[in-house]
Amino acid sequence: MAGTDKTKASRAEGATPPFILVNPQLGQNIGTSARAMLNCGITEMRLVAPRDGWPNVEAVAAASGADRVLDGATLYGDTAKAIADLQAVYATTARERYMVKPVLTAREAAKEMRARVAEGQKVGVLFGPERAGLVNDDLALANALIRIPLNPGFSSLNLAQSVLLVGYEWFQAADETPGREDRYGWSPPAGKEMLQNFFTMLERELDECGFLRNIEKRPSMVRNIRNMFQRAQLSEQELRTLHGMVACLTDWRAGTDELGEPVRRRRKRKSEG
Repeated sequence: MAGTDKTKASRAEGATPPFILVNPQLGQNIGTSARAMLNCGITEMRLVAPRDGWPNVEAVAAASGADRVLDGATLYGDTAKAIADLQAVYATTARERYMVKPVLTAREAAKEMRARVAEGQKVGVLFGPERAGLVNDDLALANALIRIPLNPGFSSLNLAQSVLLVGYEWFQAADETPGREDRYGWSPPAGKEMLQNFFTMLERELDECGFLRNIEKRPSMVRNIRNMFQRAQLSEQELRTLHGMVACLTDWRAGTDELGEPVRRRRKRKSEG
């Protein structure tokens, strides 16, 4: 899904957890993981003994512009060295490891990591190789495990997917984007006075054409019509368009000519004498 706007300030500023890829196998997966990290405002990548060596041209191609992450990636010989400066480590796993450790969802882990970072701690997240994930010796180095709840019959993720899901929860834990935002373009939302004028005109025309002829049902029919347009949350321009449409339709009425043939003729309004 496209949507990058390089004119906007990056929201990656401030302390973010390093994402540590342990024994990644393919350069493409490192590149797509870098892209996922930058999507979520995380820029520090650490690589532990990548199988195909480092740097890797295939990683650059797959990163789709996330060069900032790849250029700053640091290389380590083993996991212990990669986490030596951290005070808390979270390790991702999809399988039951039967270890006595807290097991958190990515969402809960993100909240906990942000709380630690706010206290001045440095935290990081371990991701295992694509084929089998982290080995138990690496998991033993972690303070807690992250498990992403998915279909229990098929919960395996590729490396970049795992990175994106954990990164997304990290980003969301501090994001203030409203859950819904109504866009009206250049035209503001229609005000209630403007709506009332439209309702008055529409109901007058509906009375005249006989649509609201049932006196007993008329009040509920009018309410239904008004509710329908209120739910639409129309802009001023949209309401002006509707007003013009109704006016145009009602300016012309079906009739017959001198020979009885059906014709449409312009209705003479009261204001026209």
